[in-house]
Order: sequence, then C-alpha cells, then structure tokens
Amino acid sequence: MKIAVIGTGYVGLVTGTCFAETGNLVSCIDIDANKIKKLNAGTITIYEPGLEPLFQRNLNQNRLFFTTDLAESIKEAEIIFLALPTPPGEDGSADLQYVLKVANELGELLDRYAVVVDKSTVPVGTAAKVSQAIAKKAKVPFDVVSNPEFLREGVAVNDFMKPDRVVIGSNSSQAQALMQQLYAPFVRQGNPIIFMNVKSAELTKYAANAFLATKITFMNEIANLCSLLDADVDAVRQGIGTDTRIGKRFLFAGTGYGGSCFPKDVQALSKSAQEVAYDFDILKAVIKVNNEQKIKLIDPIKAYLGPLKNKIIAIWGLAFKPYTDDIREAPALVNIQLLLEEGVTLKVYDPEAMNNVEKLIGNKIYYAKNQYDALEGVDALMIITEWPIFRTPDFNIVASKMKNKAIFDGRNLYDLNHMKKLNFTYYSIGRKFIEN
Repeated sequence: MKIAVIGTGYVGLVTGTCFAETGNLVSCIDIDANKIKKLNAGTITIYEPGLEPLFQRNLNQNRLFFTTDLAESIKEAEIIFLALPTPPGEDGSADLQYVLKVANELGELLDRYAVVVDKSTVPVGTAAKVSQAIAKKAKVPFDVVSNPEFLREGVAVNDFMKPDRVVIGSNSSQAQALMQQLYAPFVRQGNPIIFMNVKSAELTKYAANAFLATKITFMNEIANLCSLLDADVDAVRQGIGTDTRIGKRFLFAGTGYGGSCFPKDVQALSKSAQEVAYDFDILKAVIKVNNEQKIKLIDPIKAYLGPLKNKIIAIWGLAFKPYTDDIREAPALVNIQLLLEEGVTLKVYDPEAMNNVEKLIGNKIYYAKNQYDALEGVDALMIITEWPIFRTPDFNIVASKMKNKAIFDGRNLYDLNHMKKLNFTYYSIGRKFIEN
C-alpha cells in the first residue's frame, strides 16, 4: 500500500518506519526542511530503542521517503495519517491548529479517494472538524478515521509491531476494509482490530491514559499513607498486584508521572468534561496529587540538610522515564527549578536526556560525564529516573565521592536492609526511612 504520514515527530516517525517494515511505500512529510534533510541523509532525529535499524533498512531499500512536499507525497496515497502536534492550550484543552491547517490543505490537494487518519491524540469531535475542513474544497470522496496510537516511549517499536489491540473509529465500510488490510500483518497472533464509531475511538485513547495515570497516582497516595502508618508500599504493591482484577503494572510508587501523554491527556479529558458540564472530580484529584508528588523529595532533603543555600546536590535521571531522551513534563525539571531557587549547586547525569536539558536550562547546572562524576563532593543524591545503570551502582565509589552518604530515592531502587548495612542515610517513597 502507498501511505503518507504527515508529521515526523515521535509518533509520525515510528508509524512511518513500522508501516514501511511490512512492505508498504511510505512518504513522511514535515515542514521542517532541516529535519527532512537529516532523515534523508540517514540521521534519525529521535531516540527510541530498536527504531534505527528499521529506519536504516527501509530507507536503504527505498520503502521510506522524507519530503517537505505535501502535494507530491499524497498524490497516490491510499491512506494519509495525521501525526501532528496537539499541545495543551492555556486552559488544558488540546490545540488543534496544526491538524486543522493540514486538513484545509488536503481539501485542495486530494485527487482520488483516500482515507485520512487522525493518529494524533485528539479530543472527541476532532474527526468531524477535520472532515468539515477537508470537505470545504474537496473535489473527490474521502473518509476520516480515528486510529489512536498506544505507543510507550522506550518500547514503541514493539508496541507498534505487536500491538495489544488496534482501535479504529469509522462508519465507512470502504475505510474499514483498507485499515483492516493495512493492519493485518501486525495482528497475525490474534490480537484484535476493534472497530467502533469515531467518537468512541477518540475517547478510548484519553480514557486509557487517564486510567493509567489514575492508577499511578492512587499508588502514590498509598505510598504517602504508608509513610505515616509505618507500612511498606512494596509489600502493599505485591499484595494488591497479584489480584488479577488489579494487575501488577503501573503500581510502583515514585515522584509522579510526566512525559508527552499522561499530563496532556488527563488535562484534555478533564477539559472535554467541563465543556459538556460534567465535573470529572477524579481527574482533578489526579492532576493535583501528581503535581505535589513530583516534589516529594524536597521536604525530606530540607529536613536532613537544613537550609539548602550553598549545598551541592546530585540528580540521577532527567528524562521522564528510562529509555528515552524526552523531558516533557519530567519531574526532574520541577525539582531542578526549585533547588536552583533555593541556592543549590546541582550536578546531574542522565544517559540520554542531558542535551535536551542543557538546551532548556543552559549552564546553570553541571552536566556530569557519568553517574559517579555527578557525585563528587555532594551533600546528597536524588534519584528521579529509574535507568537500569542506577540500579546496581558500586556503592564503595558512591560513598567515596559523596560528602554525606545520603540518598533520596524517588524510584525505590534499593533494598532497605542493604542500605542500612552500608550505613547510608536512605529516604524512599512509602518505605521506612533509614538514617545513619
């Protein structure tokens, strides 16, 4: 099949590359000429494990193309994906200006029947707006379909190639048949392609992310209660996670969620509810608790170190999660800002995200060469992101570098008894405080 993907950000590049991997001819379009030049030269523009080999193979075998020419790229496309930014507006609603701008252009350019697919996460009713925008100038028939993505950064290639399910919102049998044909190679093991009406598909993505965000937030509330009741959140997690109605995933306590999806989608769903006069109280609580959870380590650090002015603190982990360089809504950024305001000298290390943080913050902080370099002479270490390299450090080196053997762990990486044996002061989320 001939596919066009408009937008070469995270979703667009993964989508285009994975469709090319199953033999389709895929044109990816973007207005950023510099990015397109890099992609055509074989330089991948995002960090995502497992993506580059697929990208290189399909680029070299002429199944994957990159261009700034929208008109040329959609000429023979049977399916056109819109993988465009939908950033949150000031009121929390999704900003559809990029999606609707392209929709207006498509109306003039379509010269044959095509299925236009909303791949971006968009509010209920967006497909109707896209259809109206295209119809203003369209001379040929078309269908607009909702096909939300469910990609997790760090494992996006596997998520795309072996999806739990594919959700498609459409009432058109012609569009459904084309989408069924396109996705057939990805569901050979029997995972479902679920067809539904367009509005239900649009809501499904928001509902999924809001539910997962709520699950994380609930566990963080349990962790906070554990701290007050002398209970252990890890034991509670195991106790409830083995209940098949609840499941083991998304139950780890920590410093809150971040990233490009959960914060934006929870806000957007809450805003959509407000627009139909529905008070979605759970989502309001999720947003409030998560904002507070991001800075959960600050008060314990103050209690331990006293006034923070002129103190030196290390941070391990800047990305919002491991296996990505994405710092959007990352808890680390909130902590960095607060600590700088307190007069702290900061030393930070992350395997992938330091360049992005440096672009945002500049030289206000020290970017370490490795995790141990960040510890030289520090008064305390904060762990914000659970990268695997932080899980089993050489604690002899850690102790030798630090002024104080104090670790404030926002991801509960270490065993409490082990930290006590090593004579570290160790604070974690929802577990006993080890003080030495």
